[in-house]
Amino acid sequence: MVWEAGRLAFERLQDRLKRRDAGASRLAAQWPAHFVVFDLLRLAGRETTAWPYRRRRAALEELFTERRLVAPRALCPSTTDPDTVTEWLTWTAVGLEGLLFKRLDSPYQPSMRGWRKYKVRETQDAIVGAVTGPLTAPRTLQLGRLDADGRLQSPAASGHPWTGWTFSAGWGSRETLNITLVEPELEGPTEEWARHKRRPTSRTTRRSTGLDHS
Repeated sequence: MVWEAGRLAFERLQDRLKRRDAGASRLAAQWPAHFVVFDLLRLAGRETTAWPYRRRRAALEELFTERRLVAPRALCPSTTDPDTVTEWLTWTAVGLEGLLFKRLDSPYQPSMRGWRKYKVRETQDAIVGAVTGPLTAPRTLQLGRLDADGRLQSPAASGHPWTGWTFSAGWGSRETLNITLVEPELEGPTEEWARHKRRPTSRTTRRSTGLDHS
């Protein structure tokens, strides 16, 4: 993981993965990464995947202590205390996406989903400013939020606030979406997955089916 300005910066890690040679070395110096260890699958030449997680975790903690492993290596926090879990779920401001739950008696099973992931979600209202696909059955909605003056954020002085804007088809993609601007009057609740800097993901429920072309 990469740490920047007091929070996790996943996009910095992605940038580093794309670079090679001199570019990779430069970004490694600019954005140093930590190697966070959360499980132990092999120890001293012996496979540990059949061990229950409780035993693997104890061996991992012992390994960090014996080898005096420090940054850039880091031991992922783990707890069975409900109060500690509740506190961790408040750390969204630093980029915490959620928590993983594992059974203490479970072995490590490759290619099987034996863990449970809980993602922190926040619900806010958003404005539909554009869509992809036909207006009668849009495939995706392009969402915006109102500024302090109650306007959809945009530098445009008149007309639709997103006139002249382009929207990326995906995180880090140069492909742009083919959108249709609509009157920014339709509002709906969006459920956002934690405030981290990964590719933004949201789900929207429309309160009305009427979309007017702008």
